[in-house]
Amino acid sequence: MRAWRVLRPGPRLTASEEPVPEPGPGEVLVRVTACGVCRTDLHVASGDLPVHRPGVVPGHEVVGSVVAGALPEGTRVGVAWLRGTCGTCRYCVRGAENLCPASVYTGWDADGGYAEYTTVPASFAHPLPSGYADVELAPLLCAGIIGYRALRRTSLPAGGRLGIYGFGASAHLAAQVALAEGAVVHVMTRSPAARELALALGAASASGAADRPPEPLDAAVLFAPAGELVLPALEALDRGGVLAIAGIHLSDVPRLDYQRHLFYEKEVRSVTANTRADAREFLAFAGEHRLAVTTSEYPLERADRALADLAADRVNGAAVLVP
Repeated sequence: MRAWRVLRPGPRLTASEEPVPEPGPGEVLVRVTACGVCRTDLHVASGDLPVHRPGVVPGHEVVGSVVAGALPEGTRVGVAWLRGTCGTCRYCVRGAENLCPASVYTGWDADGGYAEYTTVPASFAHPLPSGYADVELAPLLCAGIIGYRALRRTSLPAGGRLGIYGFGASAHLAAQVALAEGAVVHVMTRSPAARELALALGAASASGAADRPPEPLDAAVLFAPAGELVLPALEALDRGGVLAIAGIHLSDVPRLDYQRHLFYEKEVRSVTANTRADAREFLAFAGEHRLAVTTSEYPLERADRALADLAADRVNGAAVLVP
């Protein structure tokens, strides 16, 4: 099969021809029909994240069909970032499996979807909603799920005012969830094309990355991996507002001024991976509310170009590889 591996930080990928993997006990072998290109893949390839599996195949927004293993052949499944947990620690027991110290991840600890086939434990293979093409489903499996969790971490009140900083694959999906639930959404992003997309999806305003929104915010989500945006996001919050930081990697945050940025019970919350419950809730929501998924398709042979385009902010919406 064809596959791409991270052999050295670059970000660079190396193409290879190799045998189809064998599913282990309790796993399934999945023929990949689409795989989203996530900014976390970029962090893995660039060395922003420590190496967990040398020479790993990245990719954790995988859509495909089961060809062997612990589920019926032909079952359409999704493979997401969270691949396994211990199931017994105090975090798992209380439903916070995303915090499990023994958690492992697709495309970081185990080979992912930048290939024609991949494997996943059957208990972490997700049923998929109908009404979407495979290329539309792929971004839902990380961008969508993480955006959904980040939105929930803000404790946004009903009808609240939400700020979104950065407007890529995850943000454009989270914005639609918030809008469907009655929020007023303001988008701050450096990309003119992303600002146009935000307005087309129903955002009340779209402006530059560090610009002040036209009204105080009840909550905000920082999707851009830019620590310097934490300060303007906190300044934009109304009293009691919450900022959720959605990325797995963030550049350094400048020094905060307590009175300007944190006083009046403002909060900063991080987001760590996702739980399977998050995935079930979000994918059910996507099945009930048709989301507009903006994608740019690349053949699997151009995975290196897709990752380079993501690094250079040349992707509008989500890049998706198609074998």
